[in-house]
Amino acid sequence: MTQRTSSTLLAGTMLATLVGLVLGNGWAHGVAGLLLAGYLISLRGRLSRMAQGLLTVAALTTAVVFWRVDDPWQLLGEAVGRFAFFATFIAALSLLRLPAYRSRLVRRCGQVMLSQLPARRYPILSLGSSLFGVILNIGVLTLFAGMIEKSNTLAAASGREWVQNVRRRRMLIALLRGFSLVPLISPMGIGVAVILASMPSVQWHALAVYAYGAASIIFLVGWLIDQLTGPHPPRRNPPQPFLSLAPLRQFGVLLLSIVLLVFTLSSLLAVRLPVATLIGAPLAAWLWLAWQCRRLGGMGLASATITLQRQLPWLLGPLGSEVVVLGSAGYMGHLWVALIDPQVLAHSLTWLVPLGAWNAVLAMLLVLVAAQIGLNPIISVTLLAGVLPTLNISGLTPPLIGASLLVGWSLALASSPLTASMLILSRLSGVSTLRIGYRWNGAFVLGVIPVMAVCVLLATV
Repeated sequence: MTQRTSSTLLAGTMLATLVGLVLGNGWAHGVAGLLLAGYLISLRGRLSRMAQGLLTVAALTTAVVFWRVDDPWQLLGEAVGRFAFFATFIAALSLLRLPAYRSRLVRRCGQVMLSQLPARRYPILSLGSSLFGVILNIGVLTLFAGMIEKSNTLAAASGREWVQNVRRRRMLIALLRGFSLVPLISPMGIGVAVILASMPSVQWHALAVYAYGAASIIFLVGWLIDQLTGPHPPRRNPPQPFLSLAPLRQFGVLLLSIVLLVFTLSSLLAVRLPVATLIGAPLAAWLWLAWQCRRLGGMGLASATITLQRQLPWLLGPLGSEVVVLGSAGYMGHLWVALIDPQVLAHSLTWLVPLGAWNAVLAMLLVLVAAQIGLNPIISVTLLAGVLPTLNISGLTPPLIGASLLVGWSLALASSPLTASMLILSRLSGVSTLRIGYRWNGAFVLGVIPVMAVCVLLATV
């Protein structure tokens, strides 16, 4: 089937899922499941090996459910709903790519970040990729990696190839480390959505206290390692004139406006933050497009609607593997939690209770290590978020558990050669995932782990 057919089915899945979540309509959830099945069939022959492998494991897990569960249909219906939720999440956030790629402000931000002196380039590029990642998600890697390759020319390095290679490595590392912070800092991100869905008692504002603190420390450790490992070659050309950071401040205001829109929708509609994100992201994309088209009359609303409709195949068509990877991980995570039964598992893990806060450190490491062998953080985080709170460990609150799991997720994105983000960055840069994850970023991850362990232990004092 064509990309247009796939994008239409995915858009239909998104709309039906939204109706089901907001109105609590069971028929809408059923329609979403049928459209999702049609969408997956339409992707035949166009999925990556990782996506195909996860679908196979999901099918085997489904077979185990039929074997082990007396009444499997309700459980499978809930799991399909989780798959549709994540598919909708990816599709909704991807709509923001259209106004972002058309925006002169975004291009000016890229120029500002890449034109900085080495001392300022890491923090600005890392923070910039984090902020852009909130809106563009994994698309920020494609956008920034392309800009890095264009700006890092041999002429800009005064003909010194080794300088060009060093700059390339340092900018790509800053990009990856900045993007890896998105699970911690983005209230609209997939990481927060998994935590809030798996731990209903946790509110985002309680989670954010720990998550933003951890993100700040990880950023500072990365910056320090960048400065210490260098190198710092002398400049042969006069420094370029300083470019104002005003575009970045303007983008920050835009990002804040989108986040406030999501929180407002959450309050007005009385829905949880992940559901509000599914509504707020498409609405923000439409309003941003309308602003860009405002000179065409009618406040640009009609033009924005037409443009968004025409570009749906471009926006949603290439998402097949990404939707399958994240959706099937959410699907399997829900089934495995039911098959394992967290209450029974927690009873067998009571020996962990005396470890106290060390359990949060162990959970962080489990997410990190599991990602190295290809287990998607969605699965490991879903399982651990279902088990750890039931242990009732003294001093270990659900928000701290959630933040620790997100730290593990963040470090997994920065190091695992099997994550989708690492595979995309490797394809764009021509550098192997093993080299990026272990040789370039290994010292960073090993440096962050003990720092985060100390922070977790201090947070429970």
